[in-house]
Amino acid sequence: MSLPPSEIPSGAMRFNSDSQKLEYWNGSAWFQVHTFSPNLDGGARGVYNIGGANTLEYINLESTGNFTDFGDLSDTSYENAACSSSTRGVWRMGYTNPAYTNIMDFITISSTGNSQDFGDGTTSNNPTMGLSNSTRGLFAGGRQPAINTIEYITIPSTGNAVDYGDMTFTGSYASGAGSPVRGIYHGNRPQNTTIDFVTIATLGNATQFGDRTPASEFPVVVSNSRRALIMGGTTPTALSQIDYVQISTLGDAISFGDLTVARRKGSDGTSSPTRGFMIGGGNPASNVIDYVNIATQGNAVDFGDASAAQASGSAVSNAHGGL
Repeated sequence: MSLPPSEIPSGAMRFNSDSQKLEYWNGSAWFQVHTFSPNLDGGARGVYNIGGANTLEYINLESTGNFTDFGDLSDTSYENAACSSSTRGVWRMGYTNPAYTNIMDFITISSTGNSQDFGDGTTSNNPTMGLSNSTRGLFAGGRQPAINTIEYITIPSTGNAVDYGDMTFTGSYASGAGSPVRGIYHGNRPQNTTIDFVTIATLGNATQFGDRTPASEFPVVVSNSRRALIMGGTTPTALSQIDYVQISTLGDAISFGDLTVARRKGSDGTSSPTRGFMIGGGNPASNVIDYVNIATQGNAVDFGDASAAQASGSAVSNAHGGL
């Protein structure tokens, strides 16, 4: 028997046996989940900002190799958050020595060149969780001071961020990804085991999705439209552990495999419909790019190298799971 509409939680998922389609509840009606593998000029591209520099580099996510110069952000910063659509990447900058900032920059992913001004965040902080679907980008958290705020932008336009809701915890150094419907994120300072989710198209507070063990900070979260991977992190010992969750359900993370080298956060990670990437990392700083095939389980494989070893970069792609 179907639940009365008033009893269905926003973001709930169901399989419609009549239409043979997956659907989600937006608070008032069921909507079909649309997923696709984008047909992109030049293929699936990842663009990476080296932490502590304004440098942008890019790779073709469906091949292997090293990064190539793309252009520059407007400022040099650490602890940035980033999100993207199939055409545009947006960076929410963090620490621009000696202060935190609320600057947001954007690029057109299919071209190369320097970033342009997008707007401003709601606070000057380091919201190190970024995720998006094709139209809306979310940034969350911060540590100067520690906050639990989630804010959002409309990626195809430019303008300032707007309040979205709150995380279930307060702090920073989380990482996020998701499907076109749900955003998934994990990690924090102070360390915790919590995996949270939000329904991207709505507004409101996050809900706990499940847990990852052990408690960690500085993970990388990447996804295709169905599965999210949680890669690396620190407990404070650097982890090689890769775990995964099925985005449309709720539950604890399950073992996937291991990175080539134990590392804490290197970037926000990036992904194509088939591959998930971890770029660089700390303890010690690395320029190694690892990738896995998201649909299977197993250990990561070496992809190539970034131009510099570092531990606080951020990345976008035009083919991630939220699209």
